[in-house]
Amino acid sequence: MPLLQRSDLKFEYRWTVIPPDDPRITGKPDSTFLNRGEGYEVLAFINSFAIANDWKQKSSGLKTERLLNKYLPGDIRSHANVRKWLVENWKKHD
Repeated sequence: MPLLQRSDLKFEYRWTVIPPDDPRITGKPDSTFLNRGEGYEVLAFINSFAIANDWKQKSSGLKTERLLNKYLPGDIRSHANVRKWLVENWKKHD
């Protein structure tokens, strides 16, 4: 079961239907850009990041959402670079 559901997200998003095998949802390849305004992409990214970090608490997923929306610099866009930024900046932000 995913860590977060659509109803858990705290920010406003567009919810454009994207096929489930689309790399924007699967997160592969790593060079795929994350569209931070698209709910399906953000939700899939957060849940993928949660699996990679073996998170069980929704608060970690919600912190990821907050960091993506409030602090992630606009020039960091690929899934790989977003994950790297999150790891490097996790403790810098509440």
